[in-house]
Amino acid sequence: MSFDSLHSALQYHIVNSIGWPGLREVQEACIVPVLAGQNIIVQAQTAGGKTEAAFFPLISRMLTERWEPLSILYISPLRALINNQESRLRGYFQLVGHEAAPWHGDVPAGDKKRLRAHPPSCLLTTPESLEAMLIGVSTDKVRMFANLQAVVIDEVHAFAGDDRGWHLLSVLSRLSVLAGRPLQRIGLSATVGNPQDLADWLNAGVEAPHPVIRSTSAQPVLPDVQLDYVGSAANAAKVISLLHRGEKRLVFTDSRARAEEIGGLLRGLEVRAFVTHSSLSKDVRGQTERAFAEEKDCVIVATSALELGIDIGDLDRVIQIDAPTRVASFLQRMGRTGRRRGTVPNCLFLATDDTGLERAAGLIHLWESGYVEPVVPPPRPYHLLAQQVMALALQTGGLHREDWKRWLVHVPGMLSLPVEDVDAIFLHLIESRIFRDDNGLLWFDETGEKTFGRRHFMELVSVFTSQPVLEVLHGRSSIATLDQLSFAVDNGAAIQQGRPTILTLAGHHWVVTEVDWKRRQVFVTPAKDDGKSRWAGGSQDISRPFSEAERTILTEERVNSRWSKRAVDKLTELRSIYTWIGGNGVMGQLGTNQVELWTFAGTRMNRLIAAQLDPSGEKSSFNHRSVLLKGSYKAEDVEKIWSLSCDRIESGVRIIATEEQANAVKFSDAVPLSLRKLSIEYRLDPQARTIGHKMNLTTIQ
Repeated sequence: MSFDSLHSALQYHIVNSIGWPGLREVQEACIVPVLAGQNIIVQAQTAGGKTEAAFFPLISRMLTERWEPLSILYISPLRALINNQESRLRGYFQLVGHEAAPWHGDVPAGDKKRLRAHPPSCLLTTPESLEAMLIGVSTDKVRMFANLQAVVIDEVHAFAGDDRGWHLLSVLSRLSVLAGRPLQRIGLSATVGNPQDLADWLNAGVEAPHPVIRSTSAQPVLPDVQLDYVGSAANAAKVISLLHRGEKRLVFTDSRARAEEIGGLLRGLEVRAFVTHSSLSKDVRGQTERAFAEEKDCVIVATSALELGIDIGDLDRVIQIDAPTRVASFLQRMGRTGRRRGTVPNCLFLATDDTGLERAAGLIHLWESGYVEPVVPPPRPYHLLAQQVMALALQTGGLHREDWKRWLVHVPGMLSLPVEDVDAIFLHLIESRIFRDDNGLLWFDETGEKTFGRRHFMELVSVFTSQPVLEVLHGRSSIATLDQLSFAVDNGAAIQQGRPTILTLAGHHWVVTEVDWKRRQVFVTPAKDDGKSRWAGGSQDISRPFSEAERTILTEERVNSRWSKRAVDKLTELRSIYTWIGGNGVMGQLGTNQVELWTFAGTRMNRLIAAQLDPSGEKSSFNHRSVLLKGSYKAEDVEKIWSLSCDRIESGVRIIATEEQANAVKFSDAVPLSLRKLSIEYRLDPQARTIGHKMNLTTIQ
């Protein structure tokens, strides 16, 4: 039995101190490979026991092999998740006489000073905090990480799909060099479509085996998934207020503004409602999540911030306003329920408009087919290489030209970049005076100090760009942050119209009393009237499989038993409108002054199609389902330009990135414009290039 392989002291505490009669299947399955030093991906649903699956055998190794602090890192994408896991991991390590402690931006300087002097056995942190330690002068890097043996990466799929993943691998590679040994890597992941690819990515260049370990137990009951059409946010709030009274409900939305809107509507209906999202202050989020965890008959409205395994207590229901655009997100959200014996995972979709209904029905269809999106790391991370070169110069006190490869030996996305492109980046760093070359030793020059040297080069810590924000204060209490430009729009209009600006934040209404643009602060007092809040944010690309699922919903006659009567009636109405999109190939609608091509090929492909049909971008628009081209056309002209566009796309033509897009890339000053554009072009490129030349063109009046 695998449990018997654990250190005897740990066995004793699992049974007697924690009070567990045994381990779950996935926890048992992880013991032997982790004790053998293998690198694994642990895949299980939310609350499936992944944390213990990783840490129990690691703690056993620590005891058996007498690892010295600091020996284990827990890396999370969110500070909130670290704070959530802290008490659990601290408790496990304390049971065997060791310490676990957090390290991130909210940890007081005094605590960090103590941890530098006396490192814990396990440090809970983020890649950004590790980067700050590596480039800063306060931490003795060699002493701090000399005993490091293993790393647990929570929600590893959330890293791998964007540039934070390349940053994570870079930091891990540098820590491995400092420790003088390969680090055992354990990734914790929810369901993804390509788990073995995720394991290969996490362990690229590492010789240790890296299997995916998941529970093989059959789901005892089917999830309870329902779709209802309510037609508006106000109706959604009314339904939530009437359904499942006495239960704890988590409502997901896909924007902060919508979360605030729904939260305000629920409070207006005298529902005990809370709101949480990433722009609310740490104190407000903490108060909200603690209050919600302690109550029973209440609702918390959240964005995807609560999608990643943060524990807010036992939930009875998950309600989704409209729908996310990924099956994986839906699975994680639904996975917050069904944890207690006798309960099942559940999710109620409330569609507030036609688009939300079509999207939710398509998502359910895609989920029922067994599809889950693959995680694909972004290609050509030129700006991350530049960031890592600058960070390494700070870490080492000056970097020799080829030395970066030794530090980043386990980062395939950078080592595989064309040699001529890498040379161009180094040449650019020197010619733009970000670096100077002193006999082969690279160090910051005048432009580099000016551009990146603020706050002791802390600009280099984060690899994602954030918009300028204003802090909203009630007295001395911080409530939230708002994007500067979005606030200026509402406040400017209010001033012109001679009315106050009213914001809705944390589910409450606030009237603006003063704006200090210099300090970027907004002062507010409570208000009775409804308000609104805005945040900047681009829409996500929607995949081809998701788009095709929507097409299926609109063209087939089948009625899903998960749909309410209102959803059935509305979808029947929509199907009667979209009868012309049936059949194979692209459906074209030729009007008097425009032509619309319904491809259902996804956002990336339709972006590329639009660029081929209209290189100037002045006459076209697109979404994940169709491409609209303005102007007067004859049918034969449309068919001709369509055929030519298909030929170019299938031959490998890519989007041509604009200078504006290239300048929005983080660390853009450190990368030549041509490479920034190339990176964007690769990242916008659709992987599946088959469209099919067949077009069914109809003329509409």
